[in-house]
Amino acid sequence: GSPEGYVHYTKGGKPGYYPPIAGRVGGQILFDLYDPFKWFPEQSAESKARGLKAEILNGRAAMIGLMGFLSASSVPGSVPFLAGIEGFPKYSGNVMIPFEGDFTLFG
Repeated sequence: GSPEGYVHYTKGGKPGYYPPIAGRVGGQILFDLYDPFKWFPEQSAESKARGLKAEILNGRAAMIGLMGFLSASSVPGSVPFLAGIEGFPKYSGNVMIPFEGDFTLFG
C-alpha cells in the first residue's frame, strides 16, 4: 500500500515527490528512493525553486536539440549548423514510426 497521506501526482498530489519507503514491507526495503544514503542536506525553498527551473529549462533544451537532430537527418540542410559538419550521420529510417499504430520489431 501507499504511505499514509501520500497522493499520486495524477490524482492531485505533488509531482516529483518520493514518499519515504525505508522500513516498509516488514523491513525488507532498506533505502528510500530519493537520497538513499542521506548524502544531500535539506534544501531551502528558494534552492528547490531554482533547481526546478533549471531542470525544466534543461529538458526543453534537450527536446529542441533532439528535434534539431531529427530534422537534420530527415530534411537535408534544414539545420545549417549540422549540415556543415563533415560526415554527420544520416538516419535513413522513418522517425515517425513509433506514432503509427502498426509497427513490429521484425516486420
